[in-house]
Amino acid sequence: MSYDPGALESALAAAVGDDLALIADLRRAFLESANRQVDLLGRARCDANWQLAAWRLKGLAASFGVAGLMALAEEAAASAPGDPKIVTRIKAALVTFELGHA
Repeated sequence: MSYDPGALESALAAAVGDDLALIADLRRAFLESANRQVDLLGRARCDANWQLAAWRLKGLAASFGVAGLMALAEEAAASAPGDPKIVTRIKAALVTFELGHA
């Protein structure tokens, strides 16, 4: 699955127009929140904490229209707590979003 950083940029531009400073702030907030949820996924050892982090990540991705990240979060929710493969895939997707705007 490929991750389109342009989807995030399009969602932000649609939400706030051409205010580049606000777009940058929202983008930063999105990435910080997503990375926080991935950190929680990486540290979760019980089903409840794992599920909570996965669903929060999915909700965040949905609020910004980032379908690829939504799918990964849903996959995480269906995985075993602490599954390093899905955590690595989500981290890689977030790097793609970070680099997509570098």
